[in-house]
Amino acid sequence: MHNITMLGSGLIGMFYTMTLHGGRSRDRVSVVCARTEQEAKQFARDWDIRDWTTDMEEAINHPDTDVVVVGLPNNLHEAAVLAAAKAGKAVLCTKPLGRSAAEAKRMLDAVEQAGVFAGYLEDLAYTPKTLKALKSTQNGALGKVLWARSRETHPGPHSDWFWNKEISGGGAIVDLGCHCIEISRNFIGKDIRPLEVMCWADTQVHPIDAEDSAVGLVKYASGAIGQFEVSWAFRGGMDLRDEVSGTEGTIWLNHWLRTGLEMFTAKGEKGYVAEKSEGETGWLFPVGDEVGELGYTEMFTDMLDALDQGRQPMETFYDGYVVNAVMDAAYRSAESRQWETVILEDWRGSDETDLGVESAEYDADHFLIKQEKMPDGKTKLILKNKHSGNIVQKVI
Repeated sequence: MHNITMLGSGLIGMFYTMTLHGGRSRDRVSVVCARTEQEAKQFARDWDIRDWTTDMEEAINHPDTDVVVVGLPNNLHEAAVLAAAKAGKAVLCTKPLGRSAAEAKRMLDAVEQAGVFAGYLEDLAYTPKTLKALKSTQNGALGKVLWARSRETHPGPHSDWFWNKEISGGGAIVDLGCHCIEISRNFIGKDIRPLEVMCWADTQVHPIDAEDSAVGLVKYASGAIGQFEVSWAFRGGMDLRDEVSGTEGTIWLNHWLRTGLEMFTAKGEKGYVAEKSEGETGWLFPVGDEVGELGYTEMFTDMLDALDQGRQPMETFYDGYVVNAVMDAAYRSAESRQWETVILEDWRGSDETDLGVESAEYDADHFLIKQEKMPDGKTKLILKNKHSGNIVQKVI
């Protein structure tokens, strides 16, 4: 059993507490820290939490807790993590780890130097569909992964600080792109180095300094491409989709707008439908187990089991650092309109580069490019001559 300090009482703090008080059942949030006394008291009352405070240092150093969960605005992550490391407590931090790779690296160094357990709370890497698809990919069902596309779009975040570039560190890229980049990394392979990023970003709708829409391509050392699409200007709810393409197969994932529960109502739902839902009439897509579908349940189970078992969780602070480095390159690319190198001062994966094309043998003189069954029942082969390089077709 773990007694937990929850830093933050907003939407993410609520989802985290809801999960922790369910999930493994034996873990409890014992202390909550919020911005105001009113918020802290109300959150403690709502979730049966014994102690509350508005002082972050007091919450982190509370004598009865052994784990600190950081569910704060992005500009407070570093201070919270450094304080938890100094207190010698395990620390779990929400996404993104930092507002930049430099900030994330300081947090990574702090927990490693202190020797404390640290986990990166990247919930969308833990959705049941993602974990199932990831297992199939790791088992070789798709062959070599060539392309991974991850999309997260919705009408915009729920709290004011997200929209403030100085507090958040950016716009839709830092808010949503961190999810998409890490999902692609999982499918492509975390040991494969991200090399370069090409990104378009713009402020299309909202009167803010940060970008509200972006599309980016991340080139990996294996030759694979990770694609992210993010927006705070999408209407119709929250669109969470992933696609993975390999030499031997394809996976499509739709996590939110097609939940398996679809309902039409002219009268209205008269209540909460799902996160980022824009209305309560017409066609609605309610979610039965929101924290489960968004990956929170599996995420906290992995984090706390890893802490108990003395192993690393699936998502670590190092992963958060790599994601921040990719996002830094995306922002530079959006400015330069060119491919920008992903700068990683600390790379712990493979240095191998495999950009070659795997050629399938057809016979002694030809490679097989494609085989296709035609409408008349015959099979057409597209072949490449090994000696001349000529491409020919053969019907059998």
